[in-house]
This record gives sequence, C-alpha cells and structure tokens, in this order.
Amino acid sequence: MACPAGATQYMKKHKADTSVKVLAGVVVMLAVVAGIVAMVRYDTTGAGGSGLGREFAYDLSELARIDPNRLLYAQAGPVIATGLQDATGICVAPDSTAYVTGDRQVVMFDAAGSRVGQFPVAGAARCIAVAQDGAIYLGMKDHVQVYDKTGKQLAAWPSAGENAVLTSLAVCKDEVFAADAGNRVVLRYGRDGRVIGRIGEKDPARNIAGFVIPSPYFDLAVADDGLLRVVNPGRHRIEAYTVDGDLEFGWGEFSSKLEGFIGCCNPVNFAILPDGDFVTCEKGLVRVKVYDAEGRFAGAVAGPEQLVEGGVSRVFTLPAGSRSGAFDVAVDPTGRVYVLDTLKNVIRIFVRKTP
Repeated sequence: MACPAGATQYMKKHKADTSVKVLAGVVVMLAVVAGIVAMVRYDTTGAGGSGLGREFAYDLSELARIDPNRLLYAQAGPVIATGLQDATGICVAPDSTAYVTGDRQVVMFDAAGSRVGQFPVAGAARCIAVAQDGAIYLGMKDHVQVYDKTGKQLAAWPSAGENAVLTSLAVCKDEVFAADAGNRVVLRYGRDGRVIGRIGEKDPARNIAGFVIPSPYFDLAVADDGLLRVVNPGRHRIEAYTVDGDLEFGWGEFSSKLEGFIGCCNPVNFAILPDGDFVTCEKGLVRVKVYDAEGRFAGAVAGPEQLVEGGVSRVFTLPAGSRSGAFDVAVDPTGRVYVLDTLKNVIRIFVRKTP
C-alpha cells in the first residue's frame, strides 16, 4: 500500500534525522574507541610494554576527570621523598613501617613519613613483602631473597626459571606466594623456599582459563577469608583462588567508565584494606579506586588530577629511559592508602574523608 504524501515527507525527514543521529553516535563511538585503542597502544608500547619511553599524549581528559563527589579520600600531609632514582615497589608491614624497593636497596619509613632505615640488597628487586615475624621477602627477576630487619641476607631461593619475572609477593603464615608474570603462574612456596604448588595455570577441567598478562604487572594478596586474590590484568579482573589452586570467583570488567578498568591490562596493583575492601591502581590513566569485597565500586582515592604533576588530565608521558611507569599501592593497619609514584619516586598518603 502506498504511503500518503505527508507520511512520505515525515519518513524522509525521519530518515534524515535518524541518519544524522546515527552518524553523530558513530562519531562519538569512534572517539571513545580511538581513546581506548590509544590507551591500549600506550599500555603495550609505553609504560607497560617493551618500548619504554615512547611519547604518547592522546587527550583523554574526559575519561581522566573524576567528579570530586566520588573522591572518598584526601591526601594527608606533603609527599614523602623516597630518595630513590628508580622506586619499584612498596609494602606496609604489620607494625606500620613502610618499605620501598629500588636502586638495589630497601628504604624504610615510619608512620609519620620519616626515614628510619635502609640497607643494600643483592640485585634489583621489583616487589617486597614483610611477614608478621619481621622477615623481609624481596622478589628479584627470577628468585626470592630473604632479609632480616638489619639488612642481613638470610636466604636466596632457587631460580624460578629463565623466563620468570616475579612481580608480587604475599606472605601468609608458613607460606609465600609469588606472582610470576613471565610464566603466567602463581608460585606457592614454603618458608624454606621449596615450591609446593602452582596456581592459575590454564586448566579447562578446573574451569581455569589462565592468566592474560600483556605487560609485566601481575599482583596478588591473601585476604582474611584465606583466599588468594590475584589480578588477571588482561581480563581486567581480580580472581579468588584457594591455596590449592581452585578458582572460586572473580570480579571486574573492561570499561571506559570509572567503575571499570580501561587499557590493555588493568588493574596493575591492588591492596586489601583492614575492612576487606580493595584498593586498585591503574596505569595509563593513573587512577586509584575502592571496591568492596564483592567487587562493587565504592569510589575513588585519587586520579590524574591528584597524582600527575600539574594536574594533567591525560595519559602521562614517560621520561626517556624510565623502566617503571605503573604506580604501586599499599595500605597500613589503620586504613591509610600509600601510593608510590614511580615517576617522581615519592609516596603520597591518603586518608578517608569524614562522611
């Protein structure tokens, strides 16, 4: 049946309007995709990949800007200079002493931010963990070293293999867990350095898809429920495993929204607050955020405007020759959040705002 003339004109106009709207939507979508692709390119060729130092300045200001009402934390006091040229990792011990690795040494700070000690180590450590008894565990490229508080080396464990890249450590009772980004597995050690298990390797029979690790950032921690939490960065998730390697659940998703994780591989680091909430840290767009124990987004600790020099709301540019790029994060027993700026080699401490 033929359409009346008026209806025909309406349909032509409707088609034209629709075409304009579709075209506008496509343009917006392409802009977002371009930003995401830019972020992925940055992650794989910039801070997180092998081409360190490559300049990339695609403007992502809309994605970087965080509504002040969603910032749950505020910086407490001035930044703390580590005195290091290449800070690589941070942890806070049960006694609230902060330990920072870099420049083939370990530097310690008290809760007020004053330096209280330092000692040299045999090699370049990327990560650190401190046990309840004060033993200090350092993750070198392919093995773990153990020190006491005075800096005396107590042990050097066997190599995890030529492809190993240890990026995170966690100590729980008589066991030590090491995230090996090179071999895409979590190694379970006894305190004597003996490997007693491998967690997270691809195993369809156990419904384990395996870790996707595009760049050498792979973090873990043991929660109060006894489950090991491990970042699966390429899948933009934090997964929960038993110490025997069973995958229990996971949370997180890829998204350009504040609630999600953008880029090739985020979050890169995380820590667990005393109340069980998670603090995550992203590279590319430097964002530190808070999620509850089930992975529900709660708010932000800080974003580029708080963490990048001059309040730059875009992907930062790595200085030539830098091998770091991803900020690290830790929490103390009172719930304060420590952010290690691996570009400026400083620590910023954030405290929860009064509701």
